[in-house]
Amino acid sequence: MTTTMVRPEQASQPSTSAYFSVRDIHAYYGESYIVQGVSFEINEGDVVALLGRNGAGKSSTLRTIARAAEPELRGGEIWLRGEAIHEMKDYQAAQKGIQLVQEDRRIIPGLSVEENLQLAQIAEPLGWPLEKIYQHFPRLAERRKQEGITLSGGEQQMLAVARALARDIKLLLLDEPYEGLAPVIVREIEGIVRQIKDLGITTIIVEQNAVAALQLSNRALILDMGRIVYDGSPEELLENEQLRNQYLAI
Repeated sequence: MTTTMVRPEQASQPSTSAYFSVRDIHAYYGESYIVQGVSFEINEGDVVALLGRNGAGKSSTLRTIARAAEPELRGGEIWLRGEAIHEMKDYQAAQKGIQLVQEDRRIIPGLSVEENLQLAQIAEPLGWPLEKIYQHFPRLAERRKQEGITLSGGEQQMLAVARALARDIKLLLLDEPYEGLAPVIVREIEGIVRQIKDLGITTIIVEQNAVAALQLSNRALILDMGRIVYDGSPEELLENEQLRNQYLAI
């Protein structure tokens, strides 16, 4: 893949025929202009690292794609498999296969591991059955009757990812999957993401640990001040010290 340094005024518009694309999206928290004309497209099965410094707009871009109530999308288009996601609410986007695993994991208090997973499957379309989830997440199988919020941080992250896979998933959005985890647990979560990659699930990862995210990805994007400034291969980014220092501080 050829490295591209992107000037916003020169950014090409992704086609609506791509597996997934965003076209010139603009999103706001109140009057704070956070996502400022982001455009890119993704092939089916890609794992994309969406990187940038704190405050660059990475998590806001994921939330916009998932059609969360905030930030508010005030311009642009989001397409998944030819369907106009930008016209949908969050629950409708989820029904179309966009699953966001947020940084705080959103484990439901009072419910066991298994009940958290079952709740994700109360409405069509369904994803992985429990048997398949437990096959890929044996730790969750061991703790299926344990209350979800009493799990360790790493186990809660496993549960959050498994819950997304319990739905009919077409695009997985991982927001800071390693946040607050010990290095040994990070390696476990990395293993799970590698499984997801091997299964061909199209994924966008936002992660402050840029090196870890790049090692799992086949594509890298950098956001700066709410705009895409780099689109290229992870290998080229890792080798470009000037670019890493300028936008990632690594």
